[in-house]
Amino acid sequence: MVANREPFVRTLRAQWLGQQMRELREKRGLTLKYVAQYLERDFSSLARYERAEWPFRRDLVIALLDLYGVYDEGERERMIQLAQDAWRVDRWDSSFDKTIYDTSFIDFPWLESRAEQVCTYASLLIPGLLQSRDYAEAVIRNAEPSSASEVEIRRWVQLRIDRQRLLDGPSSTRLAVIIEESALRRPVMSRSVMAAQLSHLARSTARPTIEIRVVPLTLGLHAGLDGTFWLFKMPAPYPDVAHAETLGGRLFLESGRALRYVRAYDRLREAALSVSESAKLITALAEELS
Repeated sequence: MVANREPFVRTLRAQWLGQQMRELREKRGLTLKYVAQYLERDFSSLARYERAEWPFRRDLVIALLDLYGVYDEGERERMIQLAQDAWRVDRWDSSFDKTIYDTSFIDFPWLESRAEQVCTYASLLIPGLLQSRDYAEAVIRNAEPSSASEVEIRRWVQLRIDRQRLLDGPSSTRLAVIIEESALRRPVMSRSVMAAQLSHLARSTARPTIEIRVVPLTLGLHAGLDGTFWLFKMPAPYPDVAHAETLGGRLFLESGRALRYVRAYDRLREAALSVSESAKLITALAEELS
């Protein structure tokens, strides 16, 4: 009698790999039926691999990369490593690159677009999903190297603004923000730009899918003193993900390892001003600058 095989836990690694393999196939203009016939595999099985219902095996990834014409050694190693690590839900680290988001494992907008709710504690700046265009441009120019061209800057700003679309529409992502009052008062650009940014933030407080709470300057020690972080509450069966950035790189944690951030966020939410009190403070700060 054959023992029952333990069901596969559909991790973010597996989902990310499945999407990338599907995009490679579609980029080559190949159908699932064609690829399945070429590899002498069942059509439905290949579809389940792409949907991350089954984990890609190393040999299958290699065969698909050959078929799709992916010969770059670094890209092949990355995809094969993802297949080997598909069962893992522990931490994964990555280094910064020259783009707005890191693609060495998984990209930030991909997580945002798939989360049922995005939560963030912002200690220094207004979060990207709530930034006005002028404010976003100032932040990006400060973060990016001086060698970045105007074309790159404009592209990165547009990427940030485009990400905000996930907050619109009938199936919009829920957003919960806890922000330090000092971040609201930080003069990122001119008085008029800051007034426009705070007015934009004040309008956002009225949206039913957005919750904004402010941590007042009068609050002393609290759970967010280690800095800004994000939480992505993913739909079942995927684990929640925590994200934090440092000068050394980006840190992502899945499943139980994200619990420390979940608890810190809950404690910050209890310590922050209420939604109505926060809205009044943001509106008052915007009026001061108008």
